Amino acid sequence: MEQQHRAVVVGAGIGGLTAAVALHRRGWQVTVLERAAGLAPVGAGIGLAPNAQRALDAVGLGDRVRALSAWQGDGGMRTPGGRWLARTDAKAAAARFGGPLVLLHRATLVEILTSALPEGVVRTGAAATVTDFGDDDRPARVTVADTGTGTRGELEAELVLGADGIHSATRRALFPEHPGPRYSGTTTWRVVVPAPARPFAPHETWGAGRLWGSQPLKDGRVYAYAMAVAPAGAHAPDDEKAELLRLFGDWHHPVPEILAGVAPDRILRHDVHHLPDPLPAFHRGRVALLGDAAHAMMPSLGQGGNQAIEDAVVLAHHAGTAPGFQPGRALAAYTADRLPRTTAIVRRAARTGALTMLSARPAVVLRDTAVSAVSRFGPGLALRGFDGICDWRPPVDPVPPVRA
Repeated sequence: MEQQHRAVVVGAGIGGLTAAVALHRRGWQVTVLERAAGLAPVGAGIGLAPNAQRALDAVGLGDRVRALSAWQGDGGMRTPGGRWLARTDAKAAAARFGGPLVLLHRATLVEILTSALPEGVVRTGAAATVTDFGDDDRPARVTVADTGTGTRGELEAELVLGADGIHSATRRALFPEHPGPRYSGTTTWRVVVPAPARPFAPHETWGAGRLWGSQPLKDGRVYAYAMAVAPAGAHAPDDEKAELLRLFGDWHHPVPEILAGVAPDRILRHDVHHLPDPLPAFHRGRVALLGDAAHAMMPSLGQGGNQAIEDAVVLAHHAGTAPGFQPGRALAAYTADRLPRTTAIVRRAARTGALTMLSARPAVVLRDTAVSAVSRFGPGLALRGFDGICDWRPPVDPVPPVRA
C-alpha cells in the first residue's frame, strides 16, 4: 500500500486555505489547524488583482471567484474636498494586466476555498506549535492543543506550512534571531455597510496623514477602509465611529453617508505592522512560511492577500505530488522563487504607504500636484507602478474548475 503523505497547515487564513486546496489537488492528505473557535466572517473586503486570479485558476477556483466578485469600475483618486486627482480606467488595466481588479467579501473567499476541501480537513479551536522542523530523513512534528478542552496531541507530517499571520509563532520558531514585525506608524479601520442612497464612483482619497477608500461589493453593500498616522496601540477615547467622524466626517460624498450607516461595534481597527527586514529564507527543514508570516506588508498596494495566494500555488507546485516530495530541494526552490519577489513588493508597499501618509502641507501639495500631472498623460503611466506585480503568472497552467 502506498504511504499516505500528510501536510499540516497552521492557520486558516486566505493563504493557508489556498495552500490546502492546492496540495489536496496534488494528492496530499491535508490538515488545517486554526486556533480560533470558528471561521467567523471578517467584516472586510479583499481586492484580487489579475496575478491572484491567475493563481486561483491554477487550483480551479478562478472562475468561481470572478463570478461572485464585484468588478471594479472606473474610479480614481480624490482629495478630501472631492477634486479628482486621477481617474482610473478599468479597461486599460484589464488590457495591460490581462484582467481587471475584482473585489469580494473575505467571508465569500473563505467559503469558496473551504468548499474545495474534503469535510474535516479544517480543524478549528486547534492551537498548533511546531516542535520539530524535520529534515530529509525524518518528518516534522506539530503539537496540537484543543482550545476548548485543553487536551493535547501530536501530528507528524512530511510538510508543515506556517500560515499563522504577522505575529507568527512558526516564524519565531524557525528564525528566532529575526527582529520580527515593525509598527508602520499607521492604523487602519475597515467596515462593510449598506450602500448610500446616492451613487458614487469607487475612489481612494488621500488627505494629510489620512486616507479613505470606498468600494462597492456585488451584493449592494460597500466596503470602506481608512488609514491614519497614529501612535501604536492607540484607541478612540469614546468609540471608533466617533474617531472616524472626527477624522473623515467632513470629507466628500459618500464618506459622511457611509459613516452614518456604520454601527460602532462593526468597525475593525488594527495597527499596521510589516516586515521591512526580509527573512533569510522562507523555510527550514520540512517547514515553510507563507503570507503575512513570511512577508507582511503595508496595505498600500493591496497585495497582502494576493501574495499569500501566489505563495500557496508556488509552494504546492514545488512540493509536487505527495509521493515524490523532496523537502530540501522543493522548499529551497520555493524560497528562491518567492523571497526576492515578495521582498521587492514589501519595499514598494512601504514607499507607497509613506507617500500616502505625508502630513506636512507643502509635501501634500507637491504629492497631489505630481499625481495630477502623471494622470494627464493617460492611465498607462499610472498603471506602470503595478508592472511586475499584476502581470505575474503562476508556474502551472490553469486546471478544470472545482465544482462546489
